[in-house]
This record gives sequence, structure tokens and C-alpha cells, in this order.
Amino acid sequence: MTPNQQKAEARSQSESPLAAEELYLEHHEHIFRFIWSRVYDAQQAEDLTGEVFTRMVASLSGFRDRSLPFRAWLYRIARNLIIDHHRKESSINALAAVAEPPTSPRSLEQRAETTLTLEQVQRLLEKIDPEQREVVELRFLAELSLEEVSLVMNKSIPAIKALQHRGLASLRAHLKESE
Repeated sequence: MTPNQQKAEARSQSESPLAAEELYLEHHEHIFRFIWSRVYDAQQAEDLTGEVFTRMVASLSGFRDRSLPFRAWLYRIARNLIIDHHRKESSINALAAVAEPPTSPRSLEQRAETTLTLEQVQRLLEKIDPEQREVVELRFLAELSLEEVSLVMNKSIPAIKALQHRGLASLRAHLKESE
């Protein structure tokens, strides 16, 4: 965690609106991408991302008592919201509404290429074990460390390493099949 993140978290815990805004700006894009990779709908992902930060603000005063690092805590909130979402939307179509996350304007050609690549990645990820998939998404889409992933998923670091290794091996095998 950077010194600026530590300062923002400390100020947020004392309920400073500017510090909460700093945390939001620091983590919003990564949280959004993680949620989007699991719900496949940009609008729904944005709504759930907003809910993550609403819960963050509501619970910050008690954060010090938690045994999780702040970033892992945010991902655990996001993960729980995704689970709740899928329970409510059990008939969700995994490839429906795949769109590029709204981060920067691109040409139509670049957007089409990105969408095709994302669809391919989503199809491949759908083929591997759900736990392996979650580890791969947290490690490479959300860019969490092994330690953070172990805290988010409540598993040991060796277990996370094994899931990551098997997940990447499965992805490679499915990629070779599709070529």
C-alpha cells in the first residue's frame, strides 16, 4: 500500500469526505473491471461498483478492527456483491452485453478488436474451474498480489498458487484447442 493510500484510509476512517473520494478514485477502475469480468454487463458492473463504495463508506469507521488489508477488504465486498447478484440473476447469459469498460474513447476499429478479444477471453475463462477462474481474474485483471487474493478468497497462499497454476494451464490448453 502506498503512503498516499495509507493517509487516505486513515483520513477516511475519521470520516473525511475528501479522503473517501481519494480512495474511490484510487480503486474504482480496478474494482469495476473485476466486477465487470464477472457480471458481463457494464451498467450492472457500474451499479455494483457504486454499491462497493457505498458499503466502504458506511463501514470505514470499523475497518481498523478487521484483519484484512484495505484493498483485499474492498475486493471481498465486491466478491460478496457478485455472489449476491448471481443468486438474484441466476438466468444471466454469460456472454450477453460484452462491452468495453468505459475508460477511454477509442476508434470503432479498436473497440471492435478489443470486444472480440474480450469475448475470446471470456469464453476461455468460462471453460475452466470457477475457483481457478476467480484466482486468474483477481491476479491478472484486478492485479492483486498472492497475499491479497488469499485474503479475498480465504485460502492459503500455496492453495492460491496451485489454483493459479492449474487455471493458467487450463487456459493454455483451451487456447490451443480453439486455434
